[in-house]
Amino acid sequence: MEITVSIIVLGVIGVLAAVLLYLAAKKFHVSEDPRIGEIEEILPGANCGGCGFSGCHAFAVECAGASSMDGLNCTGLTAEGMKKIADIVGLTPVAAERKVAVLRCSASCENRDLRNHYDGVRSCAIEAALYQGESDCIYGCLACGDCVAACPFGAMTISSGDSLPRIDLEKCTGCGKCVETCPRGLCELVPLHADRPMVWVACANRDRGPVAMKECGVACIGCTKCRKVCPVEAPEISSFLAHIDQSKCTSCGECVKACPRHSIVTSSSQL
Repeated sequence: MEITVSIIVLGVIGVLAAVLLYLAAKKFHVSEDPRIGEIEEILPGANCGGCGFSGCHAFAVECAGASSMDGLNCTGLTAEGMKKIADIVGLTPVAAERKVAVLRCSASCENRDLRNHYDGVRSCAIEAALYQGESDCIYGCLACGDCVAACPFGAMTISSGDSLPRIDLEKCTGCGKCVETCPRGLCELVPLHADRPMVWVACANRDRGPVAMKECGVACIGCTKCRKVCPVEAPEISSFLAHIDQSKCTSCGECVKACPRHSIVTSSSQL
């Protein structure tokens, strides 16, 4: 009898709780714009944050309530995908400049001497926190693959030849996850143009020339030769390190040819 009464009491409590939850849900229900769901179906669902919002849902909410598509762009979508979203909300799509990630280090095994061997958890963040790395250069890639693991689109892999990350430009969306993850700031987003290749300095070494030359065979030494030959003065020299101003660069390739250290690289072999 006691068991039966207990079951009946618990059942009544459960029913009352369900009724109360139902009434509360009806009273506090907030209607959501049905366009938000339609937009989310188009989005890749990676929640990478490349759009500047916390995730795909937040981006969809912003698009549904926007009065203009200016500043709204999903890095994981093509122009056609953004046009579909613009059609849903009845706005005109705004073309956004596509950016992709590049690596500011090209120090393959033959270009740098390994002074020690790291025997621990394979993580760039951990290794960078513990010591300077396996080579003398304290600015170069640690090659543990934190950026590869962080990429939500599978655009990065570790090369078996030189242990450096390789970026598939077809898959890269410019979400910036690798930029946020790299403890040494070696990933950089640069504009990708359909009519010309990208040019960038694949080095982050800020030591003086003689020291940098000993540390790595392709380290930038800040010699300024790249700036002297550039017709638009796109290369900028600071702390013994060159950096290409992408807003000025025309991809003429003169800096690539002039660099005595082969620190400046391009996405095309035509230069």
